[in-house]
Amino acid sequence: MAHHHEHQHTHAHEHEHSHGMTRQIAVIVVASLLLAVAAWIEHHFSLPTYQLLLIYLVPYLLVGYGTICEAVEGLLHGDAFNEHFLMTIATLGALAIAFMPGGESEFAEAVFVMLFFQIGELFEGYAEGRSRDSISHLVALRPDRASVERGGAVVEVRPEEVNVGETIVVRVGERVPIDGVVVEGASALNTVALTGESLPRSVEVGDDVMSGCVNMSGVLRVRTIKAYGESAVNRIIELVEHATDRKSHSETFIARFAHIYTPVVVACAVVLALVPPLVQGDFVGLLPLWLHRALIFLVVSCPCALVISVPLTFFGGIGAASRHGILVKGSSYIDVLSKVDTMVFDKTGTLTRGTFSVVAVHPERCDEQRLLHLAAHVEHYSTHPVAAALREAFPDEATDGCEVAEVVETAGQGVSALVGGERVSVGNSKMMEAMGVAWHDCHEIGTIVHVAIDGVYAGHVVISDSVKEESRAAVERLRSMGVRRMVMLTGDRGEVAEAVAGEVAVDEWHGDLMPSDKLLHVEHLMTGEKSAVAFVGDGINDAPVLARADVGIAMGGLGSEAAIEAADVVLMDDNPSRLPTAIAIARRTLRIARENVWFAIGVKLLVLLLAAVGYATMWMAVFADVGVTVLAVINAMRALRYRE
Repeated sequence: MAHHHEHQHTHAHEHEHSHGMTRQIAVIVVASLLLAVAAWIEHHFSLPTYQLLLIYLVPYLLVGYGTICEAVEGLLHGDAFNEHFLMTIATLGALAIAFMPGGESEFAEAVFVMLFFQIGELFEGYAEGRSRDSISHLVALRPDRASVERGGAVVEVRPEEVNVGETIVVRVGERVPIDGVVVEGASALNTVALTGESLPRSVEVGDDVMSGCVNMSGVLRVRTIKAYGESAVNRIIELVEHATDRKSHSETFIARFAHIYTPVVVACAVVLALVPPLVQGDFVGLLPLWLHRALIFLVVSCPCALVISVPLTFFGGIGAASRHGILVKGSSYIDVLSKVDTMVFDKTGTLTRGTFSVVAVHPERCDEQRLLHLAAHVEHYSTHPVAAALREAFPDEATDGCEVAEVVETAGQGVSALVGGERVSVGNSKMMEAMGVAWHDCHEIGTIVHVAIDGVYAGHVVISDSVKEESRAAVERLRSMGVRRMVMLTGDRGEVAEAVAGEVAVDEWHGDLMPSDKLLHVEHLMTGEKSAVAFVGDGINDAPVLARADVGIAMGGLGSEAAIEAADVVLMDDNPSRLPTAIAIARRTLRIARENVWFAIGVKLLVLLLAAVGYATMWMAVFADVGVTVLAVINAMRALRYRE
């Protein structure tokens, strides 16, 4: 039911977003038509200036209302020099010029500039796309029932109603609802939801179990040691919800630019209006002339070209990334990606495949084929990932006509069965010890599965998670691009972490981590203002870190829905070699945006110099604006094309 709700919620959100965009487009279209009508009236009738103003004010306020409100709000909150303030000042200046002695009507320009600004905002909004919704997919993890023993019977209650110290029963296939200690039974738990590790953990009496794990083989009786609210699953969900609050959203390029540009332009205009009349000695007489020039200066300096071309450039960058299988959830993340200098990886499913396979077979009494053949037969019906790996290594078991009988599965140890008349036991060292079989360890790193035939040791099979072929090349390419630090964090055991870290050549690694430990490590790395930390992961346990890092990158193919929801960038095909591509596209996009900024400002300065010495007309200024905008837009379109 929760899931159904969640879909409704997501649709409502999408609907709201598209509704807002439709309204914006409608406003732009209507205002453009009204502007055309007003221009026609001005051309055909000689109306008094104030009547013209009223006619032009209709499209101006329609399209500029939001911008003016933002500008006023900025003033009230002490953030005066935002891009909205810049647009408002310039356009109000253009409206005022007509009332100056010798001033011509610049009403059309004022409306024109506001229209451009809205079109720019529209692109920006579209590029931002549907921002992340809630982390609603984690709800699937929240167990909604717990079976408690009360008064000699097992009753089903909501997990919140279970007291610490009560005994709960967890059947096969159920999620553990609350953290606790096993008091009876043995089983294997699938912990992938919490730690991201695909290898199950075997538990027996006295072992701790964590909520969110799925019980895979035997019934467990568990004494709870924490209240539901304090349990592991709940903690992860809360971590994600709070991580996004603390994330500093990188300001958009345009906003950062406006913070420097606006005060400079406004100050220059004020100086231009007041200083020359003072210097020339006839302040009152010359003020209208210089005020007029100052207003022209404001209108010319209005950064139309930037306002439309910069969002377009980012939009193009997002498009280029998507063609390379990289989904970027907003233009501010392009900005952050270009600054990444520390890359933090989760291990399982990110640098490694996240699935188990047989890496070595060490027989003692028979050949490799026979050892695998027997092991695969015994594990034929087991649901354990280890069994799946054995079956894959020996796929033609079904056709060889061997009789498998009397299958006995011992939870937390292994399976034994009669195969062609021999009693074959396949399991861990505990099983061998219980049978009194002399086993020995292996130098290979991984999960070791021992095999005994009729109570005599026959050898072992090593199963482990293999590193993706692209991982090492991706790490090396990132290093050559100037990414300073490469760190691997994993919930896996230290020796496994060390082996993988060596294979992919990362700078440092940390093993045995819980989700909250990963969060602390990443926060510790996030120090600099100028540089950014990217985190790459795929599991539910990575969701808090993905949400917290400057830019969170999720594996889209294997990744859990929660990770994809919480991330800012998603790699569609789980290929780590997409990471350097993403950074290269982001850097190129920013370079194009900067070209546009410098080009536009250069042309502006030229026109302003001409205006200051009285050579520039208003239409020259508007041409400089529109012409530059067209060229900047053409340049912005280059961001769409990126070739490796």
